[in-house]
Amino acid sequence: MALPPCGLYRTTREVAGVPAGRLVYFHNHGEPGAGIYLPQSWSLNRASWNQRGHTLANDAEASNLAPLPHEGLYVVNAPFHCCDKKCVRFEPNTLVQLGYDGEATPLLFRPELTPRGMGFPERGTRLDAGTLTNLTLLTVAKSDDAPRDPFTHLN
Repeated sequence: MALPPCGLYRTTREVAGVPAGRLVYFHNHGEPGAGIYLPQSWSLNRASWNQRGHTLANDAEASNLAPLPHEGLYVVNAPFHCCDKKCVRFEPNTLVQLGYDGEATPLLFRPELTPRGMGFPERGTRLDAGTLTNLTLLTVAKSDDAPRDPFTHLN
């Protein structure tokens, strides 16, 4: 079985001792082998990953990982509601930031203009996973001194 690419996943069953329904970062290469890493904290609505991972017992365990879209900035490409209750409606061409909680529930953060410029709130709106198809990932230039997570291979 070929291993999936490095990136964000939700465990669908227990994997390497990590229960189902958890947000993990999968790293498909390393010593002693492929493994998953749990979030240790969040900063600016993005997960930071524990440096100690859980090595997969075998490559087949990776089949219990459901891929997730990257954390980051997106634009809404079609109108949608957050959930069946229709608590929040997101309109096309709206800039949003996608993040996740520890249970891999997607969260959307809408920027706000303030006297100091544009900023993102610390609390987001929970989404049903099926709504993520209404988002398009944006490419954003990064300065040389922009914060980067050296552990992950994400944009």
